[in-house]
Amino acid sequence: AHDIGLHGTVYQVNKWDPKQFDWDKKLADADYVGPTCQYCHMRGGHHNVQRFSTVYASMGMSMADRGTPIWKEKRDRWASVCDDCHSPRFAKENLQAMDESVKDAGLKYRETFKIAADLVKDGV
Repeated sequence: AHDIGLHGTVYQVNKWDPKQFDWDKKLADADYVGPTCQYCHMRGGHHNVQRFSTVYASMGMSMADRGTPIWKEKRDRWASVCDDCHSPRFAKENLQAMDESVKDAGLKYRETFKIAADLVKDGV
């Protein structure tokens, strides 16, 4: 997903340019034209990738966690990574848009599953 998103495209186009991505610098000292995978997933040099996971589908938690304090804490931590470069509103609006996408995808999944189940009942 990173490679086809805006951050990944910027990286792919500029990764060979030492002025844009100086691989001799430590990540914390680098001033890259865009974030690498490590910037968001290993923020601050932490090697626990799940700590700042941006895998949205479940945000690293079960569906039962939604609405619990740990859910809010992980979402706030996720948004704080975006806040390093974007306005605080940016991450909140994107999380809200992704929430809506997850709801829409769930509805489509249930609709598709019902159609498939009906086809099986009809012997197709």
